[in-house]
Amino acid sequence: MNRRQFSLLASLALARPLPAQTTQPAYAEKYRPQFHFSPRKGWTNDPNGLVFYRGRYHLFFQHNPLDVKWGNMTWGHAVSTDMVHWKQEANALEPDRMGTMFSGSAVVDWNNTAGLQKGEDKTLVLFYTAAGGTSPESQGQPYTQCMACSNDRGRTWIKFAGNPVVPNLVGHNRDPKVVWHAPSRQWIMTLFLDGSTYGFLTSPDLKKWTLQQKISVPKVGECPDFFEMPVENEAGVRKWVWTGANGSYLVGSFDGRRFQAEVMTQPLSYGANYYAAQTFSDLPQDRRVQMAWMSGGRYPDMPFNQQMSFPYELKLRRYGYDSYRLFALPITEIDSLRAAPRRWKDQVVKPGENPLAGMQGDLWDIHAEIEAGQAQEVGFRISGWTVTARWKENAREYSLQNGPLSAPVPLRDGRIKIRILADRTSMEVFANDGELVMPTCFLPEEGRPGLELFAVGGAARLLSLEIFPLKSIWTTASANSTGAIPTFLPPQGLKR
Repeated sequence: MNRRQFSLLASLALARPLPAQTTQPAYAEKYRPQFHFSPRKGWTNDPNGLVFYRGRYHLFFQHNPLDVKWGNMTWGHAVSTDMVHWKQEANALEPDRMGTMFSGSAVVDWNNTAGLQKGEDKTLVLFYTAAGGTSPESQGQPYTQCMACSNDRGRTWIKFAGNPVVPNLVGHNRDPKVVWHAPSRQWIMTLFLDGSTYGFLTSPDLKKWTLQQKISVPKVGECPDFFEMPVENEAGVRKWVWTGANGSYLVGSFDGRRFQAEVMTQPLSYGANYYAAQTFSDLPQDRRVQMAWMSGGRYPDMPFNQQMSFPYELKLRRYGYDSYRLFALPITEIDSLRAAPRRWKDQVVKPGENPLAGMQGDLWDIHAEIEAGQAQEVGFRISGWTVTARWKENAREYSLQNGPLSAPVPLRDGRIKIRILADRTSMEVFANDGELVMPTCFLPEEGRPGLELFAVGGAARLLSLEIFPLKSIWTTASANSTGAIPTFLPPQGLKR
């Protein structure tokens, strides 16, 4: 869902009142995601400013606190000690005379390059687009890039007096992603410019920026990300990855001034509900974790609208002789939500049978390895939503379906591995250890909270199946039955 699709009239309209609160407690509403972040109330879209500092993960997000519709763009703020349990804080950035607060990123200024540090804590810096002309107060102003700082570990934020740090370069240029480039000892910003054009800028101090390069990447949207990561199982080999809003990415090299793509645009995720993905800055142990807006979900009569994906850990692996590919799986911290599993091995699934009959709930982490056998397809049905693997005899790949979405998955020794994260209003499917990801949003069918496993056209062989019921992040009690969610309890360990 591209922001350009929203009309100027919509962005200037007066906010409508939020829907009346339901009789259920906050975070226990009928369509509230139970282990995906959503704001307590109001609209949300792009994740912004993902950063880690001194034991806290910070998630900023595009937010309209006054309405469940897009507009009045503000930076909401949530914090976590594990990227799983989130506590919403006060808004970080409010609209001003320069515009509403569009997307951006965050860094820790470890070397005080901007000279803004006060006290022992390092300065946290947010970069955002001031979207001129999207509010009555900002009429006549252009889109510019600005920054805000915190010297108290992200509790309060002050906009830089010298804003904008990057004046308008062209049109609706926006969504600055800033990273540190150690070899050249300077900051790098990648920025959406216009159409299919993106820029790379450099700065020694976060305040003065020079445009170094423009690249053209068609049909990827906006919201660029840029990061370096190691190639798995290849000691000392590192590559730079550039991603666009729709999940497509480039892999290549970067010398501090120019990015040279070696692997051209390809998708990691398939489907319509994964947009504006961004990775965390400053994670320990060289981790690379990504979150996205699960755009386009429906949440009727809820006090909130839209949700984030679950965090995915990315790995870069050689793919074939001279190519590279990103793989993604849920972060291992999801283990903290797991209840005792049920397990099956070497079981035949025949048409008309359901080995999972009697398993009730709507929050699951499912791991399956399946061999086709005589079946034409085999799949799961969760809260009425279907995930299916289909194949033809002698085919070299499966067709994996997540509801109406479909994607090809290569055969691996005649079998397929499927992992499913099922929440109340979303289904994230991972194939072959993260080779492909299919995130989607859905509305559950009334009266169908159970699990089904089915085969069509013949018997399939279930090599292994492991099913973990999951707990809600909003409570310490299990939430694996519809409506069984107590009132909101913030995670332990978060102190102001």
